[in-house]
Amino acid sequence: MRKTIMLAFTLAVLASCRKENATTSENPLSNENAVQGADVKIAAERTISFSGINWTVRDQAGPSGPHDNYWSGSTSNVWVDGAGRLHLKIRKDAATGRWYCSEVISQQTFGYGSYVWQIEAPLDLLDKNIVFGLFNYKSGDNGHHEIDIEFARWGNNAWPNFNYTVYPAYGDPETKAHHEFELDLNGTYSTYKFYRTSSYVSYTAYHGHTENPSNAFFPWTTPAGFPVSTEALPVHMNLWLFQHLPPSNGQEVEIIIHSFKYTPL
Repeated sequence: MRKTIMLAFTLAVLASCRKENATTSENPLSNENAVQGADVKIAAERTISFSGINWTVRDQAGPSGPHDNYWSGSTSNVWVDGAGRLHLKIRKDAATGRWYCSEVISQQTFGYGSYVWQIEAPLDLLDKNIVFGLFNYKSGDNGHHEIDIEFARWGNNAWPNFNYTVYPAYGDPETKAHHEFELDLNGTYSTYKFYRTSSYVSYTAYHGHTENPSNAFFPWTTPAGFPVSTEALPVHMNLWLFQHLPPSNGQEVEIIIHSFKYTPL
């Protein structure tokens, strides 16, 4: 009987360790956008239409990754306005004191071609605990098949606030291709683009809602020979809290995406 009890206890501890390892990360640049915590109950999800694409609005009944945040699919967190613009918000619930994050996931997958977002928000002035991500991601394969644009200081005001990251199609996730910059925008309108092929991913950002080369900044391309994903992947857009810490300024955050456009090769 004693042996049976000890075996059950050991198995419970091991299961707890596995769950902890699956939902936390010590490296703030290590696959942060990945949706972790498969045991979290999914609430009733809704579908929205934005830029001619159907999107699933993430809504979960408990905290989950990245960083054990709460995710609300309510119209207080995610909505499309009368002009067809998508709004994502981090808000504080007055009743519970919880901060709720937001995410949408395309219901179709996309492959080689250009991905372009037109954004309205002071992205260069986001609080140090805010993370805004625009990315391709293959669910269930953390550390591979992911292409990120992230606006984040990862909790430290001394760190750059704009990040490009491409995770390899295979092999060690720590071989990811990554580059970071200090974002300084001309106003609140800006455009972000990445271009996928079978052999590389290239990025460019633009001041304003344009792809005029004279407005371009921060171009970057994955190194030659880097094993980029060759799979068709969903598009995610999310707004969340680093290490589930509230904004250090105590302010709610809203970002407006005017459009998303995918153009295949």
